[in-house]
Amino acid sequence: MADSLLLIDDDPDILRAVGEYLERSGWEVAREATAKDGLEAFDRLHPDVVILDLQLPDLPGLEALEQLRAKGGAVILLTGQGDIETAVRAMQLGAENFLTKPADMVHLAAAAARVGEKVRLRRQNMLLQGRKGDGDPLDSLGVSLPMRHLADQVRLLAASERTTVLLTGESGTGKGWVAQLMHDLSPRAKGPFVEVNCGGLSATFLDSELFGHEKGAFTDAKERKQGLFELADHGTIFLDEIGELAVELQPKLLKVLENKTFRRLGGTRELTADVRLVAATNRDLLSDTKTGRFREDLYYRLSVMPLHLPAVRERSREDRLALLTRIMATLARELPGCPASFTSEALERLLNAPWPGNVREMHNVLERAMILSRGLPEIGVQHLPGEMLQRRSGDRRYQPLSLAEVERQQIERALRHHAGNRTRAAAELGISRATLINKIKAYGLDL
Repeated sequence: MADSLLLIDDDPDILRAVGEYLERSGWEVAREATAKDGLEAFDRLHPDVVILDLQLPDLPGLEALEQLRAKGGAVILLTGQGDIETAVRAMQLGAENFLTKPADMVHLAAAAARVGEKVRLRRQNMLLQGRKGDGDPLDSLGVSLPMRHLADQVRLLAASERTTVLLTGESGTGKGWVAQLMHDLSPRAKGPFVEVNCGGLSATFLDSELFGHEKGAFTDAKERKQGLFELADHGTIFLDEIGELAVELQPKLLKVLENKTFRRLGGTRELTADVRLVAATNRDLLSDTKTGRFREDLYYRLSVMPLHLPAVRERSREDRLALLTRIMATLARELPGCPASFTSEALERLLNAPWPGNVREMHNVLERAMILSRGLPEIGVQHLPGEMLQRRSGDRRYQPLSLAEVERQQIERALRHHAGNRTRAAAELGISRATLINKIKAYGLDL
């Protein structure tokens, strides 16, 4: 959704010229000619930024400023006087900026962008502080339509306790956390949750870990050992890096999935285990089946219900904030005395970081920042890693968006501008009304 702005000025030419320029810059602009109407519009719209003329017919500008500030408004003042005394008084009352008429449009738009970014970060930081990690744990997956859809799938699969799940995605995207969450929300929650990393283990050792062994099965087998499938009975077993599973163990795993039976290494007796399997990989298993690295029948048995976890860089800004919230809530319990909020500049750097290490990297960065800022009210930029200290050039309000997200925002903006009239919005967008309706459904827009 575009940033919103309220323009209050009794000059109709100012309302038209400034309003149209800011709309072309991507703002949603509401216009009012009096302080009374402006204050009512603020209560109704809750805009991100207010541009206020100091010379209004019904109320002194500084008094209007005080009332807007009392409501939490972020205000930029416009005046034809330009006297220093008024400017100082306005800044003391909380004005964000003070510009004289005739205002340079580029300068005014830049000032509005800076204030809008400051307001947005302040609201996000307040949201970050206000969330304590309670409530629905699936909320921390994110608030965008794709992540809400993913949360719905996790919830459904948690209830389907016998369905095998394959989690895919880059390393560090939180596949282990989702597997644990799926177990905790399932009817198996009272049973054990056992995690095994299939990478870096020899076939014999992993066979023993998963299925157990009998005494004398190999040189160091001094006594009988139960495997993790036995220990996870009536619970969940999570096989991470399933793509690294040794080829000779893949038929044994397939048998467990199909028949719920297995034998210990060196054993002859068939054992059973009531276990729900969740597997995870950062590999392309389908490609591996074509090269013989992974059994095709095992792949299709595992991928009954695949779930893909997107990289952090692919998630929306709001989704990244939800992720920060979850990690901060977890760390706050482990690191008492450390701040659980950020300065606006630090939060901006965190939300705009590329996060090549995904959730794992974010966790490490936040843990380090909290430790370094222990005893302080907020985490600052100086507590972040060196690569985040370099300010990126370009527009501070820029945030990378997919083409789908740009289209969604443009459709939403057009619908709001035309008060929900789909025919007019479709005409402005250059598409048919039927196409617009289909896209409204696809993007979940409820206007």
